[in-house]
Amino acid sequence: MTIDYLKAGFPIARGVIEGACRHLIKDKMDMTEARWTIRGAEAVLPLGSLYISADWDEYWQFHLQQEHKRNHLAFYSSGIPLLKQVLKGRCSTTLPPLPIPV
Repeated sequence: MTIDYLKAGFPIARGVIEGACRHLIKDKMDMTEARWTIRGAEAVLPLGSLYISADWDEYWQFHLQQEHKRNHLAFYSSGIPLLKQVLKGRCSTTLPPLPIPV
């Protein structure tokens, strides 16, 4: 099967994948004085691969749409902006009168 791929002109993946791993992971994670947690590395590496693959702009538009749905649409589901709901729930928007000195 490998010979068929080579005859067709396809690269054998090992070198390509090892190079991509070195570029995406080792070079990024092995910076001088950088300290990474597993969670931090797992958050940063996908962003680096999006940037390198030139999919960053498309991803960022998708990300902004999802953030808008998650963080904003729920606040306006009843048709009343959140600030009006908060103000409506308060007793008064003015300060109480100062006590009169005796």
